[in-house]
Formats: sequence, structure tokens, C-alpha cells
Amino acid sequence: MAELATTKMSSKGQVVIPEEVRKRLGLKAGSQFVVVGEKDTVILKAISPPSMREFDDLILEARKKARLAGLRRSDIVAAIARARRQE
Repeated sequence: MAELATTKMSSKGQVVIPEEVRKRLGLKAGSQFVVVGEKDTVILKAISPPSMREFDDLILEARKKARLAGLRRSDIVAAIARARRQE
């Protein structure tokens, strides 16, 4: 079971993650988090970009799904052009 620790929020909204927790989770300066808040609960979930291998697998899967859906490259190019005109 995880050990408990307490911390405070600064006047700038910054919260220090205790050193023992940072070490155990391998968190470094610049680590990024998703922050979820609901009622009196705040959850920080560490996130990291996918490795190149994971990214390649994601692209392969997306291409398979696009083929199954009948999408063509021209459909994607047209969708991007429409989205850019809306900005």
C-alpha cells in the first residue's frame, strides 16, 4: 500500500510532490500530468509521450481503422483543409 504524505499549495497554486513519492515514481522536473478535480478530490496522473515504437503502432492501427471505414487520403486532406478554414 502507498505511504501517505501531506503537502501545501502555495499562493501561486503550486503543490510540491514529496521527494519520496517523486523518487518512487521516477518523476523529474518537467514531468507532465493530467489534473482532474471533483468536489474535494484532486488527482494528478503522470503522462508521457509515446515511444517511437508505440507511435508507429498507433499509426498502423489508425490506418487499419481508416481503411475499414472506407476513408481515403483525399478525405483526410479535405477534412484538414475544412478545419483550417474554420480557425
